[in-house]
Amino acid sequence: MFSLFKKKKIIPLIRLSGVIGNVGKFKQGIDLTGQEENIKKAFSIKKSPAVAISLNSPGGSPVQSHLVYDFIRYQANKTNKKVIIFAEDVAASGGYLISCAGDEIYANQSSIIGSIGVIYSSFGFKDLIDKIGVKRRVYTAGKNKSTLDPFLEEKKEDIERLKNIQLDLHEDFIKVVETSRNSKLKKNLGIELFTGEFWSGRKALELGLIDGIGNANEILRKKYGEDIIIKKFEKNKSWLARKLSSETQTEKIINIFEERSIWQKYGF
Repeated sequence: MFSLFKKKKIIPLIRLSGVIGNVGKFKQGIDLTGQEENIKKAFSIKKSPAVAISLNSPGGSPVQSHLVYDFIRYQANKTNKKVIIFAEDVAASGGYLISCAGDEIYANQSSIIGSIGVIYSSFGFKDLIDKIGVKRRVYTAGKNKSTLDPFLEEKKEDIERLKNIQLDLHEDFIKVVETSRNSKLKKNLGIELFTGEFWSGRKALELGLIDGIGNANEILRKKYGEDIIIKKFEKNKSWLARKLSSETQTEKIINIFEERSIWQKYGF
């Protein structure tokens, strides 16, 4: 006897939102430790043909970007499931690297996509401490231990060393994008894709950085049927974390400015 009730397909939807890496005590960001359980649970739904990921990130830690990317691909290969990424406001820098874990990437026409590059920024305080009469004493074992110390004059050799590291990281990023997007990338349009530039979702589609324009609800129902169940997996901050945050007011202000500076680069 056939069942009168046909089981509906379940499509898991993981939400990844925020700066990648550590953004302060008890604050939500994207890192493997915080997302591993949700990713595992989403891929463990046996009869789902795909796992969808809603992503909204301006980037952050290159290491955590790679770790999250690698873990998504590991789970996809292990369970033989398709991964579909949906970019929201921003999928830039490390956010775009994680997007490359998708077999397909979709975005809004106004999303910010790309920024395939590496950045390091800091401040120099030497003139300030000289002006206020502060004497700083540093003792090191190892001549390069004080590299890029913000209270010392910049050294040419320190900058060269940093640039060499950035080149390595940039090459790794490019390799991920080229492997993931492969023949989809439109390199014949006279536009350099790997300079750190970013584009609107509409332009990113022309360049082959994404596969289409649309949102999760629309695309998933078009692909798998109107009656699918979209089951959401999102990392929630615990009650204890909300109550017991031990950040000082100064730490909170610094973290807010650091996080906002990353988002504001893309107009948010």
